[in-house]
Amino acid sequence: MAKAKSRKAYVCTECGSESAKWQGQCPDCKAWNTFKEVNLGPAASPSIGATNKSGFAGTLSGLQTLNEVDVAEAPRFSSGTSEFDRVLGGGFVKGSAVLIGGHPGAGKSTILLQVLCHVAQSMNALYVSGEESLQQIAARAKRLGLPTDRLKMLAETSAENIVAVAEQEKPGIIVIDSIQVMYMNGVDAAPGGVAQVKESAAFLTRYAKQTGTVLLLVGHVTKDNSLAGPMTLSHIIDTQIMLGNTDDSRFRVMRATKNRFGQVNELGIFAMTERGMKEVKNPSAIFLSRTPEPTSGSIISVLWEGTRPLLVEIQALVVDSQLGNPRRVTVGLDQNRLAMLLAILTRHGGIFTSDQDVFLNVVGGVKVTETSADLASLLAVVSSLRDSALPQDLFAFGEVGLAGEIRPVANGQERLIEAAKHGFRRAIVPTANKPRKPIEGLTVVGVHKLSEALEAI
Repeated sequence: MAKAKSRKAYVCTECGSESAKWQGQCPDCKAWNTFKEVNLGPAASPSIGATNKSGFAGTLSGLQTLNEVDVAEAPRFSSGTSEFDRVLGGGFVKGSAVLIGGHPGAGKSTILLQVLCHVAQSMNALYVSGEESLQQIAARAKRLGLPTDRLKMLAETSAENIVAVAEQEKPGIIVIDSIQVMYMNGVDAAPGGVAQVKESAAFLTRYAKQTGTVLLLVGHVTKDNSLAGPMTLSHIIDTQIMLGNTDDSRFRVMRATKNRFGQVNELGIFAMTERGMKEVKNPSAIFLSRTPEPTSGSIISVLWEGTRPLLVEIQALVVDSQLGNPRRVTVGLDQNRLAMLLAILTRHGGIFTSDQDVFLNVVGGVKVTETSADLASLLAVVSSLRDSALPQDLFAFGEVGLAGEIRPVANGQERLIEAAKHGFRRAIVPTANKPRKPIEGLTVVGVHKLSEALEAI
């Protein structure tokens, strides 16, 4: 049999873009002199089980009309941790590929070791380590007090060898720690390179899809908190999860940035303890550690993260500027949005900050990705500018439009109920979010315009 010809291409070492010929500038990421000729291996990927002429398992007679496709919900099983299940969208989906990224020390290996030790009690599980020795992992599991009698371990970096072992053991879930150290024979690149990461991830994901195995890949991140490796890695997998720290180093925030089987931006909170990662049942309590005495520039807002409300404290500091161009600094919010809100405050609220430095911070390291914090941000700015503390039991949410109108936000009723559970008694919200039935113990003020909200405080 003639040997399969190798595929050669030029691959950008920055973003993973492929080209049939060398180019000086990458058309995707615009980087210069980053194209490198690589051998992408044989034209047909290594076979897994029976394959047809195209190199993929199965038959060519799988053509169906859309109404013939089975729409039954994909079977799931629990990870043993409700916060992890929430981020996944309800648990692991069989045949799915999940990528977990984060900085060194974030707790990626710890949480996955805990999950696999739990899952191994009910199904066959395999943990593949390419970075740590098995002795190091065993010592960590012993320190955390995890059951280790059924979890199978493998120290390997060859993707082909891992699949060969998996075909013998038939695990229901596999952890690859990490994808950056995996390699495939026939790919002319060093482990961790664009071509190796791409081909290894595609090969392992293909095995997971064909066998119904849950594949968990550990990925590293760059200094700007983006996933290391080619962008195609994010397209290959089904779910991408980032694990990071809050301002308090004891807590970890897990967020799904891509999920084909659940909500995007779903949030899970964990506490790093001596016994491993422990889930936080009431995340809002973490971000509500306010000073006992009322202080100016502080107010509570209610965000909507995935499928649940989250109470956070928004702090503002407004001081006289010593510069010709006053500073606008934000932590956890979009800086351009703050500039826009201050312009609205000047035009429709009659409050000028053009000679003031404005600093805005979301306590706890939470990143605000929605517009519901607009109203609370402006009220915090006014409170700091006037040096007048807002009531401790007051909270606010709502989007502020360019015309000074207060727009409603989604899930307003659930946000109000969550705040009332935490002891808040007064709220300033858009009129459209004002509940039809009174909420016990909560006084809700509905406002149409920014001027009405300023009058309410």
